[in-house]
Amino acid sequence: MADVLALDGTGRAELAGEELRELYRLMVAVRYLDESAIRWQRQGLIPGYAPQLGQEAAQVGSGYALDMSRDFVFPTYREMGVARAVGVDMVEYMSTHKATWHGGLYDPKASRFAPIQAVVGGSVLHAVGWAHGQTLDGTPAGELGVAITYFGDGASSQGDVHEAMNFAAVMKAPVVFFIQNNGWAISVPTERQVAGGSVAARAAGYGMPSIQVDGNDVVAVAQATAAALAHARAGKGPAVVEAMTYRRGPHSTSDDPGRYRTLEEERADGGEDPLARMRARLLADGIADEAFFEEALAAAKAEEEQIRAGINALGPRPGTEMFDFVYQEPTQALKAQASAWREESEHV
Repeated sequence: MADVLALDGTGRAELAGEELRELYRLMVAVRYLDESAIRWQRQGLIPGYAPQLGQEAAQVGSGYALDMSRDFVFPTYREMGVARAVGVDMVEYMSTHKATWHGGLYDPKASRFAPIQAVVGGSVLHAVGWAHGQTLDGTPAGELGVAITYFGDGASSQGDVHEAMNFAAVMKAPVVFFIQNNGWAISVPTERQVAGGSVAARAAGYGMPSIQVDGNDVVAVAQATAAALAHARAGKGPAVVEAMTYRRGPHSTSDDPGRYRTLEEERADGGEDPLARMRARLLADGIADEAFFEEALAAAKAEEEQIRAGINALGPRPGTEMFDFVYQEPTQALKAQASAWREESEHV
């Protein structure tokens, strides 16, 4: 798809064969884990989950372009694919879906992957704040860490997103606004809640460059994200990437998409499957053969078994953590309550 505003070509280098194979491996791992998580919810292993079927290329491609030694990810509740692509421990990530701990058991600072954000549009503000901190620290252009914030077409209608984009543009904060336009804001199609049908087009009003990319093409997403990251890293301010894709399943495991669209409409509008598309490319270019695809699937299945076992092994979190993490300065009454709770816990 054509740029809405031209991002320069910096960072859009061609990917080598092994990089293309790795993108496919990641997408297969994400697809298999995503489908398994839905089964886990039905089986009672986890209470809820937000599927991402059809969005594997958008998430893996964008995550693959990041430099996790300096960049920072600010996700929503649907970025399992990004988390997997950047190396977050999947048992620790999925702990949130098991409701063992809010935000995940992984260390956000060490992983550079912020806690899962359930507030629609909330992570956008956090990303801009972190990115602005990079400029306040005096990090020279070219060495800046970039915040990438994920949100959907529905969240783009939130006032928080306008405030974040305006502030980032004024302050030239190194942040990439990554929109996964999957066609639906829960039960409302994009055309009924995004004026003009494009979130990327809004960037012009903030003086930001943007690009609208085929979100089912993992290579195109990786290259577009790399260009946006290079723009922000160079000290030129924020950029917008809008990946046009499609949510092929429910908004969450508590959603019934049959109430607002038919299965025929879903099949007609879904577009080309991201994994099938990449598989065809690898075969056509002679980069992979059937043995490779079988190995990738086998690895994904083995990984899923390990993650499932790890989730099953998770126990309840100590109740005393409420006093350790919720209150910055507990009152004397709370300190006494915490002490009593710890003493009681030791004797149970």
